[in-house]
Amino acid sequence: MGSFIIEGIGNLEGIVEIGGSKNSALPILASTVIVGKEYIIENIPDIEDVRMMLEILSSMGCKTQYENGIALIDTTELNTYSVPENLVKKIRSSIILMGAVLCRTGNVEIAFPGGCEIGLRPIDLHLKGLRKLGVEIHEKNGILCGSVKESLGCEIQLDYPSVGATENIMLFAVGASGKTIIYNAAKEPEIVDLQNFLNKCGFMVSGAGTGTIIIEGKKIEDNELIEYKIISDRIEAGTYLSAAASMKSKIYIKNIEKEHFKSITSLYEDAGCEIRETHGTVVVSSRGRLKALEKVTTQPYPGFPTDMQAQFMASMATADGNTIIEETVFDSRYKHVPELQKMGADITTIGRVAIINGVSRLHGAEVDSKDLRGGASLVIAAIGAEGTTKINNIYHINRGYEKFMEKLRNLGVIITTIVE
Repeated sequence: MGSFIIEGIGNLEGIVEIGGSKNSALPILASTVIVGKEYIIENIPDIEDVRMMLEILSSMGCKTQYENGIALIDTTELNTYSVPENLVKKIRSSIILMGAVLCRTGNVEIAFPGGCEIGLRPIDLHLKGLRKLGVEIHEKNGILCGSVKESLGCEIQLDYPSVGATENIMLFAVGASGKTIIYNAAKEPEIVDLQNFLNKCGFMVSGAGTGTIIIEGKKIEDNELIEYKIISDRIEAGTYLSAAASMKSKIYIKNIEKEHFKSITSLYEDAGCEIRETHGTVVVSSRGRLKALEKVTTQPYPGFPTDMQAQFMASMATADGNTIIEETVFDSRYKHVPELQKMGADITTIGRVAIINGVSRLHGAEVDSKDLRGGASLVIAAIGAEGTTKINNIYHINRGYEKFMEKLRNLGVIITTIVE
């Protein structure tokens, strides 16, 4: 899977340009199957998860090309409603194809999705919403089989503002008869991006970014070319922010909407980092050791994102004082903790709570990346550590970070890759 070798340097300086949002690209790519059209989608990040989604589309009869951040997709010749099981097992976001394929064909066969092992991520809310819209779903040998004879819009109350459930319901409901209203919908910027893309395709969706999304179901008959540019990745921006804040640094983060990651920047400002925006660029300045924060809890947007919990923990591992982190979204998202402990971090976990006693500096060690964001936290820790760190299983990291090694080198990081 390959490894990173990182020499601890203790400071960062330079410019980093943020790529397109992973969590926007995947559902938008999936949504292209709803209508047989040609699409040009810009700002698509060059990451493993995107390549996997494009491979899934190609395997289902769609034509795909990808180069220099631009995906050319033609879904006119979609020839199956069965999503390849071997590919679904590799990417969590493949489940979003369920609503899209059902909308297009009236049927779907899809395995339970794979991706990072960060705890239970049940899709019961996805299935409950689709069933209420008229979809019959049953499981056969680990495969979800869905079919619909008549789909009617309705009101759906989500028990939790699940991003995936909100997206799946949106992608099916756009083609249903009548109006669908999703209450307690996810509010993430990526949901707004999906709404904007669907409306560009000719559908009628409103309310994204609030707790209530309204979908006027309709059929699209025209075959007009659709061009769209997705938003930038707020979690990628937050990751570089975390790295810079953890040590003496001054970096410039370009191509990011600061409003989208305000919950991240506000915490680091509270910890003593200076963050300002000038001419559309976010400037991050840190004098060195951060102040520990009393308690941080992960929450759905606009709260502090679970996708930043591991990176924030790496920052607090060398902060002055003690920090408590409560993980409320996933039940097994502390797999990076034993790896940080190998580097000298003083962290104790009790269930979903982590207690971090900041140390003055970490030291290099050989560690294993267990998931995407946990792997990123190890990179952050390694940059500021004393000595050399080897991070194994970097496949997980490459799933979600575009040109990661190149961008880190531009910030002064001494990093190489070993292919194993």
